Amino acid sequence: MPIQHITGRAMGEFSNKMGKIAAIGFGTEIIYSFVIIICCLMIYFGTRKLYELSLYKGIKYFRVSFLLFALAYFSRSIVKFSTIIFNDHSLFGIHPQILASISSFIFMYLSSIAIFYLLYSIIWKKFNHKIIHYSFYILAFMISIISISSRNLLTHLYINLFLLGLAFAIIYAANKLTKKKKTSNMYTIYLLLSTFWILNIIDTFIPDFLQSFQLLIYLASLGIFLSILYKVLTKIGS
Repeated sequence: MPIQHITGRAMGEFSNKMGKIAAIGFGTEIIYSFVIIICCLMIYFGTRKLYELSLYKGIKYFRVSFLLFALAYFSRSIVKFSTIIFNDHSLFGIHPQILASISSFIFMYLSSIAIFYLLYSIIWKKFNHKIIHYSFYILAFMISIISISSRNLLTHLYINLFLLGLAFAIIYAANKLTKKKKTSNMYTIYLLLSTFWILNIIDTFIPDFLQSFQLLIYLASLGIFLSILYKVLTKIGS
């Protein structure tokens, strides 16, 4: 049998295997993103009446954070899908790398603000000032610019460690100030959400770094969002 024929067949088998892997990854991304977006929107719209009745600012910031999470996951999906589907082919004249860069910026910007607002929802009484809101947008913008312009692995890790450290510090301080067990349990969920959300950010910007744990991260993230949705629905129904 000619060597060219053997090589061609081997390359064909390799391409088929890679196609199956891409199809599995694509299907997983669709299900994962769809469920997360639906959960976030259900939390956002489900707490509307609760906020309208109470006008409690903590609920307002909580709601805004999940709307931003939904939008961030949508932009994250564009990053993932453009990489998997279009590869080197342009979409409406836009190269997938340009599309991915724009989507990555939007994803990082929205997700950073979402985390800031989620954390702010538990400390707003202590720091209720407009300058805090402006600082969210400025800091998120700076983080996003650095994230998409830097190709250094350590830079991405330092940024996300900073966000994670900030989340830990705020949630720890808020937890110390409260004596309610239910509130304390919710802070733990917020902490887990912040942790796994940052792991999602790392997975988006550094795909190979956590590839072995990707499915575990997805399942844990889904569990946390579903847990928060369950608590919201229970609160509304009570």
